Amino acid sequence: MPQPGLTIWLTGLSGAGKSTIANGLSSELRERGHPVEVLDGDVVRTNLSRGLGFSKEDRDTNIRRIGFVAELLTRNGVVVIVAAISPYRDVRDEVRERVGRFIEVFVDCPIAVLTERDSKGLYRKALAGELDNFTGVSDPYEEPAHADVVVDTSSETAAQSVTRVLATVAESGLLPPAPDDDGEAPQASR
Repeated sequence: MPQPGLTIWLTGLSGAGKSTIANGLSSELRERGHPVEVLDGDVVRTNLSRGLGFSKEDRDTNIRRIGFVAELLTRNGVVVIVAAISPYRDVRDEVRERVGRFIEVFVDCPIAVLTERDSKGLYRKALAGELDNFTGVSDPYEEPAHADVVVDTSSETAAQSVTRVLATVAESGLLPPAPDDDGEAPQASR
């Protein structure tokens, strides 16, 4: 039976750096020998949640679907990295409870910085009232009440954020050591 995996859930506003951090975490954890899957919110919405809109009910359904997949993979020994806005705290908490082996990462970045970074101009349009249902501007985003780690992408590099998340994962004890070259998990020294 495989060792249980772990879900690392990155939540934050659009453009905050969730996908970039997820990709960095994925590379680092794969190099360490862990099986990893990234569930990116945009990719999941296109493939698993096609047809859902942006009402609270549809957003909750999308996050529950991502959570269901994360739970299955985690139970089967995979490190799942979710990069999804997931704007509502109650649904994130529900998914955390269901998955169990879960680390919540708040990818924080001020709207002023996100607006500067936004090459499509979506934040400017939302701030001008020209775009409905834009999370963090015309639609709510509830910051985590008790994130396991907060990274601030306005003041740290993606590599620094990845390092901080990996340190939190190591401190949590939720991720067993990766197997070494002969397939055996390294023994922890006491």
